[in-house]
Amino acid sequence: MDKKECKQEAAETAEKDNNGPLIEDEIERSKVGIMRALCDRQDPATKEVDDLMIRRFLRARDLDIEKASTLFLKYLTWKRSMLPKGHIPESEIANDLSHKKVCMQGHDKLGRPIVVAIGNRHNPSKGNPEEFKRFVVYTLEKICARMPRGKEKFVTIGDLQGWGYSNCDIRGYLAALSTLQDCYPERLGKLYIVHAPYIFMTAWKVIYPFIDANTKKKIVFVENKKLTPTLLEDIDENQLPDIYGGKLPLVPIQET
Repeated sequence: MDKKECKQEAAETAEKDNNGPLIEDEIERSKVGIMRALCDRQDPATKEVDDLMIRRFLRARDLDIEKASTLFLKYLTWKRSMLPKGHIPESEIANDLSHKKVCMQGHDKLGRPIVVAIGNRHNPSKGNPEEFKRFVVYTLEKICARMPRGKEKFVTIGDLQGWGYSNCDIRGYLAALSTLQDCYPERLGKLYIVHAPYIFMTAWKVIYPFIDANTKKKIVFVENKKLTPTLLEDIDENQLPDIYGGKLPLVPIQET
């Protein structure tokens, strides 16, 4: 059997074992196997996840097996508590959904889903912190469920047009950031922050220290005068939301 046949057989075996596509990098593949074995001894739910998820946790901790395992095991415990039904019922987050603050439509040139978060539609004084946490999880679960085959990341446009102090929610932002980084690591591909008013920078200075180094590299503040050209560098016009000069209308995430 030649190398090509061996590789094909390994890929087919991985699919049969429900471990997802073959991880080609030898070092990553080896570490995924070690981490899976270690975590499985402590939590049998490890068997329910594919190799790509374990690799995401490893990459989030720079391939440090011990640190990645700690983060992953915490995630499994968190998931049982936050998602006992396997999903967040829309009836539990009706208020946050009603404001249509997160939309999802189209893909960038790399095939990653595009999510638009509209900052001025979030008003913490009219919401509930616990409901907002569940809304964040609902959103991330929805995005991951709509992820095209072979893709692991999504891109977000954080639109702060009209954002003011009434929309400021440091506690909520930090909770969302923690959920993204600790429970959905290596899912964010890029975050464009657009229409950011000067007053937002006060909140940003508080949030920034809590953003891990890998996530910071993915954040881009876009100048208003360069908005459409910048987005078109990564997103085709027929996939770009119409409010940014593209052709796709915004679709609330619950309607996708």
